[in-house]
Amino acid sequence: MAEARPLTGEAAAETGLKEPAEVSTEALRKAESYIEAEEGATNRLDGWGGRIAMTIAVLMSLFHLYAAYSIVPTQELRYTHVGFVLLLSFLLFPAAARFRNAIKWWDVVIGLMAVGIIGYALMGGEDFTDRATGPDRLDVVLGLVFIVILLEATRRTTGLIMPVVAVCFIAYAMLGPYLPAPWTHRGYDIYRLVGHLFITLEGIFGVAVDVSATLIVLFTIYGAFLAQSGAGKFFIDFSLAMMRGKPNAPGRTVVLSSFLLGGPSGSGVATTVMIGTVAYPMMKKAGFSATAAGGLLAAGGLGAILSPPVLGAAAFLIAEFLKISYLDVIWMATIPTVLYYLSLLIMVEFDAKRFGAKAVEYDQELPLSVMLRRYGFHFLSLLAVVGFMVWGFSPQLSVFYAVAVTFALSFLRPETSLFPRKLGRALADGSVGVLNAATTCASAGIVVGVVTLTGLGLKFSSIVIAYAGGSLLLTAIYTALIVWVIGLAVPVTASYIICAVIAAPALIQLGVPDYAAHMFIFYYAVLSEVSPPTALSPFAAAAITGGDPYKTTLQSWKYTLPAFLVPFVFVLDPDGVGLLLKIPKDGSSVSIVWITLKTTLGLVALAAAAQGWALRRTTTAERWLLGLAGLLLVFPSLLEALAERVSGRNIDYTWAIGLALGAGVLAWQRMRPTVPIAA
Repeated sequence: MAEARPLTGEAAAETGLKEPAEVSTEALRKAESYIEAEEGATNRLDGWGGRIAMTIAVLMSLFHLYAAYSIVPTQELRYTHVGFVLLLSFLLFPAAARFRNAIKWWDVVIGLMAVGIIGYALMGGEDFTDRATGPDRLDVVLGLVFIVILLEATRRTTGLIMPVVAVCFIAYAMLGPYLPAPWTHRGYDIYRLVGHLFITLEGIFGVAVDVSATLIVLFTIYGAFLAQSGAGKFFIDFSLAMMRGKPNAPGRTVVLSSFLLGGPSGSGVATTVMIGTVAYPMMKKAGFSATAAGGLLAAGGLGAILSPPVLGAAAFLIAEFLKISYLDVIWMATIPTVLYYLSLLIMVEFDAKRFGAKAVEYDQELPLSVMLRRYGFHFLSLLAVVGFMVWGFSPQLSVFYAVAVTFALSFLRPETSLFPRKLGRALADGSVGVLNAATTCASAGIVVGVVTLTGLGLKFSSIVIAYAGGSLLLTAIYTALIVWVIGLAVPVTASYIICAVIAAPALIQLGVPDYAAHMFIFYYAVLSEVSPPTALSPFAAAAITGGDPYKTTLQSWKYTLPAFLVPFVFVLDPDGVGLLLKIPKDGSSVSIVWITLKTTLGLVALAAAAQGWALRRTTTAERWLLGLAGLLLVFPSLLEALAERVSGRNIDYTWAIGLALGAGVLAWQRMRPTVPIAA
């Protein structure tokens, strides 16, 4: 989403908190390299080049704000959006590292070529779109050039893998007759393929680009306005002030601030770095090891992509694929988000006990009450989006008005006011922040176009189900592995789009509600953020803490345990859709409360097993019992089925067995004193 960077110096003065310590310049530089790996390494331009690029970015934001309020025809909006994106991508992202911080003549030429081809398509009007099934030679030539330009822009902004994936899908579409069964299909020549991908609204300019043009860009503008008004720094400082004086204040600060920063940042790596620069020095003084601190920072950053009201860019695509309101997606994400942060907080508390964490003092010039009185309006800005959607406005208008509210409220304090330079910076950052997601969406449109043209989605579903033997459990596991592996190679947004069209149908065919299948895929696409070898968030955290990046990744896995397990609940358990605030079949609202309570208790038990601490340090036997108790509570119906298959007898109420096991371990531990151990 909107570009975020560690905030220091002047930003720290905005809310009256002094920085507790300095993270070394080398550590910050290394951490920022991971942000660039996720968001792309943009040129740092000054002079006429910088002014031109900034002007184009501001115009792009103004155009999309206008489109949110007024009516712009679908084709014009999508084509214009992609035109802006490609032009800025070539101006701001160099062809290679040695060309950084300068605009080369070929960047200008290629960018203008992209705009020219977009202009050709727009001026063609209905005559152009009518030629989709039989394009003329010029259409094909320009379409091929445009596809190459798009893939190069995607390479510059996201790396080489996504363009390679797109090219592989194009090859699949053309080589269908020569492939072995069951992958074979009739095959499509270059005319038919270019017509479908370039001219129709089912390829490059399809659903993904529509979401990018109507929602994602608006949210990046909104995030940029929040960031420029000082909201990000305020949320961190507010969290620090709230937890001040408590032994585990730094850990709790990471948990709370990572949730609040989901709006201004929207990026897992950026949130990790932003919080880490402030919180890690205090975590170190409190007694946290570098590995534990880094794992927590990475897990907190991941939460920024999972948390309403913004979530990650892929969440907007869920609403479009399912033809539901984005507000519905927010509601569905609410309970999983609460469970995620609750489990994270519990693990942090266990860590504080393990390491014998102690209170850390730091200078706070403003009392919490004064800080809230002066800067508490940032909370209104953060909640404005949901408020307008609940009020009945469309998501686009809700974000538009939220931007307006953020702009207006910024003038309550002179140091946060968005005028005049900050306003221009916010508008420019809003457009720059969407480039990574927008090029990904456009290239993913090639994948979606090939899937719809060839029927690959249904073929792939039948193959997965066949390998799973019709088992929902195995299908879910295979789907999770597919999403996870794809997520290692491509950004979260692309991972979701690809798997939504090729993997979700398999789950749906086996009776999983479509919204549960898509949320399952969304969560596992997000988990690629903490999965090696491309675990950017843990690696960025390790750069700040000085810990081992792979040990930090393993620690972040422990912290993100709920994010790995909860999606299986709403796919495998008949009552699991209650976690998405949906009433299960033959159930009621009580079912939602019941499944949430059982899952919560189960995650607490699993957190204790993962951290090796409950009321005191656990023995090996206690960890196994707590782990079993957690599984019996989180997956009761699944384990009931397995137990019945093994024993041949009808077994009910496995959750009660899990509850009894967990309570028994706690009762046993209560009989013995708690002794903190060294890190």
